[in-house]
Amino acid sequence: MWNSWALAIKKAYSSSSPRKAIQLYSKMHRNGVPIDTFCILFTLKSSTRLPIIHHLHAHIIKLGFTSHFHISTCLLNSYVFLSFLDACILFDEMPQRDTVTWNTMILGYSRLEDVKKARQLFDEMPHRDIVSWCNMISAYLNVGSYMQSLYLFRRMLFVEGIKPDQVIACLVLSGCAHVERHGLLGGKSVHGYIVKNGWELNVEIGAALVNMYAKGGVLRNAAMVLELMDERDVTSWTLMICGAVRCGFNKEALVVFEKMQMDGVKPNELTFTGVLSACAHGGFVEDGRRYFKMIEECGLKPRVQHYACLVYLIGKSGMLEEAYEIIKMMKVEPDVVVLGSFLSACKEHKQFEIAEGVIEQVLRMAKPENYRGLYSLIADLYVIGDKSEEAERMKKLIIKEHLRQAKGLNFDRNGLR
Repeated sequence: MWNSWALAIKKAYSSSSPRKAIQLYSKMHRNGVPIDTFCILFTLKSSTRLPIIHHLHAHIIKLGFTSHFHISTCLLNSYVFLSFLDACILFDEMPQRDTVTWNTMILGYSRLEDVKKARQLFDEMPHRDIVSWCNMISAYLNVGSYMQSLYLFRRMLFVEGIKPDQVIACLVLSGCAHVERHGLLGGKSVHGYIVKNGWELNVEIGAALVNMYAKGGVLRNAAMVLELMDERDVTSWTLMICGAVRCGFNKEALVVFEKMQMDGVKPNELTFTGVLSACAHGGFVEDGRRYFKMIEECGLKPRVQHYACLVYLIGKSGMLEEAYEIIKMMKVEPDVVVLGSFLSACKEHKQFEIAEGVIEQVLRMAKPENYRGLYSLIADLYVIGDKSEEAERMKKLIIKEHLRQAKGLNFDRNGLR
C-alpha cells in the first residue's frame, strides 16, 4: 500500500515537477521517515534529466535497494541519458535483465551513433519485442544507413514474422525517402502492407508516404496519397510542394499551395521556402513578390532562405538594382547564399559594376576552402569586368588550395541550385 509520501512524490512526478519530488524525498530522509520502493522509483523517474543521479544511487546502495529489479532498471534509464559509461557498468552488473533493459541500452548506443554496438546487443537479446526492432531501425537511420534499416525491416516482417506498428512503418518510409528512387521499391512494399492491413491513412502515415513518393519523383502517387488523407496538416502539404519543386513542377507547386490555403491550413516557414523556390526556378516574379509579403501576413518572419529565393528571382529577371535593394533592406544578416544568388544573377546578365561591392563582402565572409563554386563565380565576374589580374588570382587560389565544392551550394552558370 502506498503511503502518503509516496503519493505526494508520485503527484509531483506526474505534474512534471521533478525538483519538488526530490525535495519531498530529501525531506523524508531528514525526518527519518522510512523510505520504500515506491518513493525511490518515483524520485528516480523525476530525476532522469537531473545531474543528481549519482547521489540518489549512493543513497539507494546505503538503503540496500540495489537488488530490486525495477529500481535498477530505472537507474539504468537515468544513466543512459546522463552518464552512459555508468549505464554500461550498471547493465553489466545487473543479475537480471528483461527486454526493457536491453532496449534501453540499444537506445543509448543509438544516441551515441554507435550502431555496431547497438546491433551487437540487438543480436544477443534473448527476446526481442516491437520496441527492440524500432530502436534498432532508428539506430541505422540516425547514422544514415537507410538501406540497412530497410533490410532489417524486411527481416522483421518476412523472417521473424513480426507485424510492424505505425511508428516503424513511418521510420522505414523516411529511410526509403532518403535513398529516393532506390528506396521506392521498399517504400511501395510498405505502402502495400498498409493498404492490405487496412490501416487508417492518418497524418503521420500519410505524410511519410507523401514524402517518400515525392522524393522518389513519383508525384502522381504522392498527390494520390495526399488526396486520400482524411486530415492533411501543414507538413503533408509542404512535403508535396517541395517534392513538386524538386521535380521541376514549379507551377504545379503553386497550385498545391493554393489548395492548401483553400483547405484552411496555415503555412509555416518551410512552406514558404518551397513556394518561393518554385517562383525562383519558374521565374514567377509577381507571384514571388506576393508570396514573400504573405510571410509576415501569416505572422511569420522572413528567414535568410526566403530572401535568397527572392533575390535570385528578382536578379535573374534582370532587375539587379531591385535585388540589391532587397539585400540592403534585409531584416536578417545576409549570408553567402543570398549574396551568391545575387552574384549569380549579375553573371547571367553580365553586370560587374553592381556586383563589385558584393564580391568584396562575400570574400570577407566565405572561406575559400569551403566555397569553390562561389570563388569560380567571382573569377568569372572579374573576367566580365575586365579585371584579368583579379580573375587570375581567384583561379590560382582555387587550384592552390584544392578547394572542395561546398555541399548544398552550386553557383554555376545555371544559377543557384
